[in-house]
Amino acid sequence: MITIKNAKVLCREAMEVQKLNIIIQDNEIVELTPRGTKGRVIDGQNCVAAPALINSHVHIGDSVAKDVGDGEPIEKIVKPPDGIKHRILGETSSEEMRNSMRNSMKEMLQTGTTTFVDFREGGVEGIEILENASKNIPIRKIVLGRHAAFQESKDLNEIKEAATEILNHCDGIGLSGFGEIKDEVAELIVETCDEIGKISAIHVAEYFKLQSESLNIHGKTEIQRAVDAGFKLLIHMTEPMDNDLETVGMSNATVVSCPRSNGALSVGIPPIKAMLDHGLNVALGTDNMMFNSPNMFSEMQYSLKVTRGFYKTHIDPLEIFKMATVNPANALGIET
Repeated sequence: MITIKNAKVLCREAMEVQKLNIIIQDNEIVELTPRGTKGRVIDGQNCVAAPALINSHVHIGDSVAKDVGDGEPIEKIVKPPDGIKHRILGETSSEEMRNSMRNSMKEMLQTGTTTFVDFREGGVEGIEILENASKNIPIRKIVLGRHAAFQESKDLNEIKEAATEILNHCDGIGLSGFGEIKDEVAELIVETCDEIGKISAIHVAEYFKLQSESLNIHGKTEIQRAVDAGFKLLIHMTEPMDNDLETVGMSNATVVSCPRSNGALSVGIPPIKAMLDHGLNVALGTDNMMFNSPNMFSEMQYSLKVTRGFYKTHIDPLEIFKMATVNPANALGIET
């Protein structure tokens, strides 16, 4: 048993600051008490004890391509299957990929992140590379895979089989976006994830062009299509339009905002305050490791200041901190 004593403790979902002792047994918090101690005592004087940080969206494989493509249009950098990053991933050896991933996971731990959600390219092989890379690293990973059949096949039965195969190896499915798949495929993938009790996620509305094209072709925004399909995690939402925020607010979806990535790729500033005003559950992710470190303190700092600057009003730092802790924990069903 371990007792952390004298720290300022950010308690429960409200993150109330209290002077409490934290008693830990077998790596789990078992008691918060004003005075009691058990086992080895760690003095937390002048420290803050808080929930561990959660990085809700990364592409950890991109660790092999630091700063490559900076200044190019976003489609040229990240659009599958021929974007700069996808060509690099295809040319990189498994060993080099593993080493880069390990370094990124160690950096997360060193900066307070104990859980990350990875959009894992490369099918089952890509998932296995991450599994091997994470051996002996004490970090929780939530892996959302994908399969080439999602884009290439026109046979829904084949796509269903591919989704089931992927889900046997990971925690859910993370899709690149509606530009690469049809709505019926998206709905089938969500349905398959729901049947097995796993996570469905998709990039949506990362920049204006995607939204306008979706409206012109389908009569709906990407966000409306994602909610209609039933996705649980909506990544980015930098450019909501019309009634998008109300639509998400009435669903059970969580938005994962990636402000530093949006800034690095010159696509905009996510409307975080408007999301909160509409009652959305918002989480934060560092996204593309080509341009961003996986440091959640950097993400929180940037998110707070750019949001204050964008809206010209005060935003409580506590709301930003919740986006890196309790908000994603609730969305992902994990106890942190």
